[in-house]
Amino acid sequence: MTRHVLVLGGARSGKTAFAEQLAIRSGSRPAYLATAEALDAEMRDRVESHKAGRAARFTTIEEPLALSDALVKASAEHDVILVDCLTLWITNLLVANDDVAKAVSELGATLVQLKTSKVILVSNEVGLGIVPDNAMARTFRDLAGAAHQRLAEICDDVHFIVAGLPMTLKGEAPAQAEARIHEA
Repeated sequence: MTRHVLVLGGARSGKTAFAEQLAIRSGSRPAYLATAEALDAEMRDRVESHKAGRAARFTTIEEPLALSDALVKASAEHDVILVDCLTLWITNLLVANDDVAKAVSELGATLVQLKTSKVILVSNEVGLGIVPDNAMARTFRDLAGAAHQRLAEICDDVHFIVAGLPMTLKGEAPAQAEARIHEA
């Protein structure tokens, strides 16, 4: 049985490193489905650095909006697909004036139907801080929180990463070797 996974955590918490270790141990043909768009020099440098760090281990697929379609297509060739990250995807949808709730529903339906590949979703937990001071930021926080709740219902395993340490919120805790996070 394919177990889909949701990995949540704050910025620089170690969530991506944790998800990468899970992906590498979960399959022989992992894909890294990146949702970031390199819209400025700093982001281009960041994207290139991430690509270089995982080049030998993952096939990189870039898709900022059509996540469900990209997952279905990637599942034809890859046994595990790491999606990094959902909060950037939600941001991209908002900027494009797309219906975020509809896109999250489509993603949920895709996950339920996708049995040939394990999907590991990475997302920033943004609801633990102060209430944002502007409407757009509050909308984003609310949409991200709703997406996390919906996807946590669907995923078999949900992990929360704090200071590089995983806490299993739902499902199976990873093996000790998988639980160790080593940031580059």
